[in-house]
Order: sequence, then C-alpha cells, then structure tokens
Amino acid sequence: MAEARGPWARFLARPNEDPVKALGMAGLVALGAALTVSTAATLLEPRQAANLEAARAARMQAMIEALPGLREVMEEAGVTELQSRLVDLETGRMLPGGVMAFDAEQAARDPDTGVELPPEADIAGIGRRERVAAIHLLERDGALALVVLPMRGSGYQSTIHALLALESDLDTVAALTVTEQGETPGLGAQIERADWQALWPGRRIADDSGTIRIEVVRGAATTPYEVDGVSGATRTGNGVTAMLRFWMGPWGYGPFLDRLAREGAG
Repeated sequence: MAEARGPWARFLARPNEDPVKALGMAGLVALGAALTVSTAATLLEPRQAANLEAARAARMQAMIEALPGLREVMEEAGVTELQSRLVDLETGRMLPGGVMAFDAEQAARDPDTGVELPPEADIAGIGRRERVAAIHLLERDGALALVVLPMRGSGYQSTIHALLALESDLDTVAALTVTEQGETPGLGAQIERADWQALWPGRRIADDSGTIRIEVVRGAATTPYEVDGVSGATRTGNGVTAMLRFWMGPWGYGPFLDRLAREGAG
C-alpha cells in the first residue's frame, strides 16, 4: 500500500481513536463553526441594523398616533413627519441641515464624536455621551408645538432607550415611549406596556425653581412630578428616573432646552 505523502493525508490516515486525530478534528470543527457564525453575523449586520431602525421608526409613529390631536396638528401644518435636527449638546445650538442617519451609541463610543462622562455626572450609567444628538421638532404656524428627545440609560438588566416628548413649554411631558429594553419579563419589562406609558402625559419635569424633579416612585404618584412605579421593579424605575434626570440636565439636553426657550426653533 502506498504511503500517505502529504501532512493532511497522513493525518487522515491515523486511526480514529488516535488522540491527535480526535483533537485535530475537534479543533477543525470548532474553527469551521466559528467562521460560519462570524460570516453570518457580518452578512446579517446591515439587515439587523435596518430592522432595528424600522422598529424604532414604528415606535415613533405609534407615539405620534397616541398623542391626542397630534396627527391633526401635523396635517394642519402640512407635515407628515417630525423635523429632525442635530444638536450640539455642549452649546445647545442646532446644527444646519437635517439628519440622514445617526447612531447615538456609535457616536458616543468614537473618541472623535463622543465624550467620557465624569462619574459624578453619569447618573444614567452610560459611560460616554455623544457630542451631538438627533432631536425631533414639530412647529405649527411658525411656533414650536412639540419636541421629541431620544435618550437612554442603564436599567436593572439592560440599557433602556426611550423617546420623551415635551409640550411647547419644554417642561410638560406629552408622552414617554420606551423604544428598546431588556428588563425582567413580567416585572421591569412592563415599562414598555401602553398602560404604564399612558401615565406620563401631563407630568412635569422641573419645579418653578428649575430643579429637575421628575421621578418614578414606589407605589402611587402624589405630585405632578411623579409617575407610579411598576410593582416589583424598583431598580428599573430608578433607572428610568436617572435616565430622565441625566438627559434633562446640564450634561444632556439642558443647554439645548435653555437655548430653545430663549431663541425658539428657528
């Protein structure tokens, strides 16, 4: 019988019970599986990103439909969607032009487009924050009617993403829509339920002194700044509170909202 010539042929010619062959075959199978998973993830990434963006857009539309009279206001103003703008979070200035595509978390991770938050400021637990953010506006007869602010923060088990809609006084909540979360099913995950989100309209962000007081409380709300907590999900509620207070404060949209109140959306 002719002797196997190449290394691969000699390897295959080993007995099946040979330890070297067994380990080698296991390694090859593992390598093949890893390459398959990596290739699939690479090929599917654009589709997954598109699906995620579509889901977020659908939730934005759902929030628009849920706000009393908003669709009618948009139709009267002759617009079919909210106007999207980029905002410099440090100065509060709106940048010229619209928004084609913007990934806030990717921008936050990039050293050129994100900043590391000092621990004492990072009450939302996000680590880094983008330098500019995409916001959404609705104007009616030349006056601001609604501003929608995307935000995110650490919950109990996940990063919570939400859209906060403010009325023209920039203090009264028009709606809060949770767009993405991975909290405990049956407990913290209930923040995505329509009946809990229906508690938000009419809540106030800050008191007359300007102190941010919005809060998810344990039990039932007793002030205009409070929203009922979800039973058994105190940590998730605390995460929502911290998220809102961060993004409404000086490290979030605070400078933008101050400038918007002074100068308007023009």
